[in-house]
Amino acid sequence: MNSKFRVGILGATGVVGQRFIQLLEDHPQFEVTALAASDRSQGKTYRAACGWRLPGEMPERVKGIVVHSPAPPLDCDFVFSSLPGDVADEAEESFARAGYPVISNSSSHRMDADVPLLIPEVNPEHLALIESQRAARGYQSGYLVTNPNCSTIVIAMALAPLHRNFGVASCIATTMQAISGAGYPGVAALDITDNVLPFIGGEEEKIESEAIKILGRVNEGKIDNADVLVSAQCNRVNVVDGHLAAMRVKLAQTASLDQVREAFNSFTSLPQELKLHSAPAKPIIVRDEVDRPQPRLDRDAGNGMSITIGRIGPDNVLDYRFVALGHNTIRGAAGAAILNAELLVARGYLGT
Repeated sequence: MNSKFRVGILGATGVVGQRFIQLLEDHPQFEVTALAASDRSQGKTYRAACGWRLPGEMPERVKGIVVHSPAPPLDCDFVFSSLPGDVADEAEESFARAGYPVISNSSSHRMDADVPLLIPEVNPEHLALIESQRAARGYQSGYLVTNPNCSTIVIAMALAPLHRNFGVASCIATTMQAISGAGYPGVAALDITDNVLPFIGGEEEKIESEAIKILGRVNEGKIDNADVLVSAQCNRVNVVDGHLAAMRVKLAQTASLDQVREAFNSFTSLPQELKLHSAPAKPIIVRDEVDRPQPRLDRDAGNGMSITIGRIGPDNVLDYRFVALGHNTIRGAAGAAILNAELLVARGYLGT
């Protein structure tokens, strides 16, 4: 008897949708049974509809699945969504209202007051919002849970151990973001070759608003944002995968360099305690080499689910500075949503 949860993927033909399929191929709890995408893909088999862009072959078992419209009903127990923002808002709401848990990588509902913006190592207690969300929206078995923007995840994961141990008063982050973050075909070669693009639309605003929600606390069915000032500048660079953030922080309490380093190095949380399938043994890996982390060398740490931090040192303006790196389509997107689903299973929000 097959006891796996049946999974639907909304936006299945895109880069993140493909990453979902790749990561779920041999998952012990989840099995892909339904795929949905835009009008031009509907009615075709996935093999015919999808130009596979990831290393390796398209998994055999999804090739014959017929692509449907991103609207209920779908033959699945819950859905992962990587729909574009302009489509996701209405589509995700319709699935939640129809009784499907929606675990979304899309931006549409991240800042809704009653929707968890979840990083399982950082704010698992935010799942408490699901009950107030259902009550307020009239959902029965459905709900919405989101993961943050791909660069926000790197930054919030890096801030979490500092905020837990010393409090963070302010943070300045300058990102160097991979071209895969722009989807496919993404940035034109003539724009990004021999170049850095010092603007990514909406990215800075997402980091600045999402980070303080993630670090905030649940209070009477909503999140009280963390009292942290976050300033971000975002750049697109000619790297395929891996978002890097050069960060500077001011702490609320005095801490030595050794204490800061140990806070990063010893960081662990609920997913590691529960031994969730996609959780890395070390969510944060500290590198001591003067020239690490680097995207090509470090983005796949922890099967792409670990954040790598290096160049930790005192800062002449704020207190400390360091560089943080994460894989933007794994920990920053599909892998993040899958880990969220694993936590939802462990906490009884899926399968009941």
